[in-house]
Amino acid sequence: MQRTPFYKFHSQHGARFVDFAGWEMPIMYRSIIEEHRQVRTAGGLFDVSHMGRLKISGRDARRLLERTLTRRISDMKQGACRYSLVCNEQGGVLDDVLVYRFEYHWLLVVNASNREKILAHLHAHVGDWAVKIEDQTLSTAMVALQGPRVMDQIARFSTEVPNLRRYSFCIKKLLALEMTISRTGYTGEDGVEVILPSLMAGMAIKLLLREDPDSQNSVSIQPAGLGARDTLRMEAGMPLYGHELDEATDPISAGLLFAVSLDKDDPTFIGQEALKKIAQDGPARRLIGLKLDGRRTARQGASVYIGDSHVGNVTSGCLSPTLGFPIVMAYIEADRLDTDATASVEISSKRVDAQVTALPFYKRP
Repeated sequence: MQRTPFYKFHSQHGARFVDFAGWEMPIMYRSIIEEHRQVRTAGGLFDVSHMGRLKISGRDARRLLERTLTRRISDMKQGACRYSLVCNEQGGVLDDVLVYRFEYHWLLVVNASNREKILAHLHAHVGDWAVKIEDQTLSTAMVALQGPRVMDQIARFSTEVPNLRRYSFCIKKLLALEMTISRTGYTGEDGVEVILPSLMAGMAIKLLLREDPDSQNSVSIQPAGLGARDTLRMEAGMPLYGHELDEATDPISAGLLFAVSLDKDDPTFIGQEALKKIAQDGPARRLIGLKLDGRRTARQGASVYIGDSHVGNVTSGCLSPTLGFPIVMAYIEADRLDTDATASVEISSKRVDAQVTALPFYKRP
């Protein structure tokens, strides 16, 4: 398995590791619930260096990205970043990505499990265009700081970053080395994601976690693992590739129409015609939220019923540490969608009552 530049830090802080897409990643340090609540109340630091970082440059870089991304990017200003998707011809999702607009190049942040697939997809559609594609995943590191008091901590050494707008980024220098800091996240909380050279990893993490000895209100940002990252994103109703998204699922069914520009031309994006038809006819199924009775949670694949009719299946589920009851995300038949409906979910051959609810389950104050 591959290891991120922060592996030594994880080991020193008692992390329990798992294999995630070929990377040895921390699943937790203390407990998932404790780390989840730390992020909701103060701040947490996640190592997300396993995610792919692909630099796209050259005269025709914009055209390649317009062709392969569902969302229009030509109107992006330097310093902006956007959520988008990469689809196949049938409109199925190959990956969901973040795209960054630099002065002379673009950066795609892709899921770890899809990095090789997306690299191959981009190369397959370059054709005669003048484009250079560089995989910077191993030469860089990436961390996410999330939580309501993260910006207070960052304000100690930067006035610019706390004033960033959502989905924008800036370049900061630390000892002549550059960091890209974007105001994005995957937890439902405010925060930033930082991309930096691998050689800076040890120095940067000490800076980000250092407390202010002169302040009585110093914010303690603690490391958090992938377990808490998963429960946090579920509460925030955010999709995870391999659960809510895959090559057989279109973004409209997933509630991601905001990330699809159906009026693109010269070039159109791959899958545009298929998605136009789905948008016109309406998707056959839709992603919903369910609040379950009791304390037991449902796992991916569990059957969802309305009355005696099987109407769909669970994609993700957990006992919400913030809300105190089980939540699940599920796809159900679109014509059975009713946010006031009472449903049931099959858990260990027994049906548990559930209430259909709009996503997200949690919104920060």
